Amino acid sequence: MARINFDLQELQAFVAVAERSSFRAAAEDLHLSQPALSRRIEKLEAILGARLLDRTTRHVSLTNVGRVFLERSRAALDELEGAMLGVSDLAAQLSGLVTVACVPSVAYYFLPSVLRDFTAKHPRIRVRVIDEGANTVLNAVISGRADFGVNFIGTQETEVDFKAIFKESFVLAARKDHPLARRKSVTWEELAGERLMTVDKGSGNRLLIEAALAKSGKRSQNAIEVSHILTLLGMVEAGLGVAAVPQLALPLTTHATLVGIPLGQPRVSRTLGLISKHGRALSPAANLLYAMLRSAGRAARS
Repeated sequence: MARINFDLQELQAFVAVAERSSFRAAAEDLHLSQPALSRRIEKLEAILGARLLDRTTRHVSLTNVGRVFLERSRAALDELEGAMLGVSDLAAQLSGLVTVACVPSVAYYFLPSVLRDFTAKHPRIRVRVIDEGANTVLNAVISGRADFGVNFIGTQETEVDFKAIFKESFVLAARKDHPLARRKSVTWEELAGERLMTVDKGSGNRLLIEAALAKSGKRSQNAIEVSHILTLLGMVEAGLGVAAVPQLALPLTTHATLVGIPLGQPRVSRTLGLISKHGRALSPAANLLYAMLRSAGRAARS
């Protein structure tokens, strides 16, 4: 049987382009130039003898062969990652301390579900969570106070490796008895008469919202400002108004009191990623949690 010989980097390059549907975005994720990324894809296609991607100046899509190869590539990478982590487990004897820094909007619902599974599988590994704002999370990773972090900023930092795991939109959080609760979607203009609450101007989430509204010529009128997303949701539950929050700030399952309504015109979104200090290897214990969060992010966006 003929032996197909290609580098792991070429496989990772293909998966990155396929998942982002963009050579530019994939090149940023992998810290490569676009020509270097294109060469890796072209080499892989030449080795396989088949075209994997259809490219135009603005769009990238998978061919039929590419779709099949993507699923097999993901499976191969996951199996290899699992094998490597298995060796790390043995070396660390499944013990140690992991410190993860995480923005509060992710720490409230998304992170606990992952930690529940993680601690069940690895009861001897202790976890410390730094749940702070985006800038504090970034600084905790750069300074070494945290092993790694979950954040939506850091892509422009040369000291940080940013691995995108989930893109989420902002939704309108409202009580289930609110007049807008049964709507399939709502626009920013339709919130003009509502008591709109938000996090303060020091929040990265607030900056994302203000930037998106400024581009569309709109402006929000905020009735109440708070420092944390969790406080904001508490205000909504109390019936004080509505709030624009990231999708993951709300539970993935049905909430007893709150509902999230798609919010558009403009649509505001953010990309969450795992951030780590460039050039600093994670400990075996930290690598286990990093891998589990990455898998959970893939599951959440699928």
